[in-house]
Amino acid sequence: MGSLFADARHGQILALLGLTGLGMWAFAFEMPWWRPATAVASALVLQWILARGFGWRFDWRSPAISALSLTLLLRSTGPELVALAAAIAIASKALRIGGRHFFNPTALGIAVTVTLFDSAWVSPGQWGSAGVAVLLAAGLGLAVTHGARRLEVPLAFLAFWAALCFGRAVFFGDPLAIPLHQMSSGALFVFAFFMISDPMTAPWNRAARIGWIGAVAATGFALQTAWIVDAGPIFGLVAMAPLTPLLNRFFPAPLHRWRPDPAKGDLSCVPS
Repeated sequence: MGSLFADARHGQILALLGLTGLGMWAFAFEMPWWRPATAVASALVLQWILARGFGWRFDWRSPAISALSLTLLLRSTGPELVALAAAIAIASKALRIGGRHFFNPTALGIAVTVTLFDSAWVSPGQWGSAGVAVLLAAGLGLAVTHGARRLEVPLAFLAFWAALCFGRAVFFGDPLAIPLHQMSSGALFVFAFFMISDPMTAPWNRAARIGWIGAVAATGFALQTAWIVDAGPIFGLVAMAPLTPLLNRFFPAPLHRWRPDPAKGDLSCVPS
């Protein structure tokens, strides 16, 4: 069991599978079996094709995480758009700077699909209050299990988002029920714990990373409130992608590895 969870991705996959199952059977929102099946199958097939074409080592874990995260957020009227979003997500991994993905794959797949097709959307409130509690517990448990470096990102994002929600309410004299409702979005917690926390697309330096998180939150909040974009945080993450290589250049820090380095005893993240 210890060796299974030595790689942080194994715990993330199990958490995502559990949340997908709960979404299908416990919380009774629209999660037909073909949605996760289509997303995972499409992601794995394209990852295998890219691995063959670019000479990469094929690793099923990264595309599985992208596909399952996408499944929790994206809604569509048919499997073809799920397959398209998964394909965009995996194909974006071919665009790399310094050996790292330029875009967050899941965020890009969702953003492009919902922008191009009216029959694809992100439903922020489908989890309900009980579902949000489950998401929070699962996300915190997963982050704590794999150390403070994983925990600081979702907590910082949620803190920035809460400050923006409550600050706007105070500025406009809105009742506190409005920001409390905004903070109860299931999609917000999925984004915080399973998307923006991806170490492959976040800056390496801690101070730069916190600033980048604030920029993602501010951009997403502006899009969601001023331009009425339902998936504001997702679009904010895509928009701030160019900041990461710049911050890595001017604020260098050691790379992290997914697997423990026996010589250093750490658990950081390098491209697989």
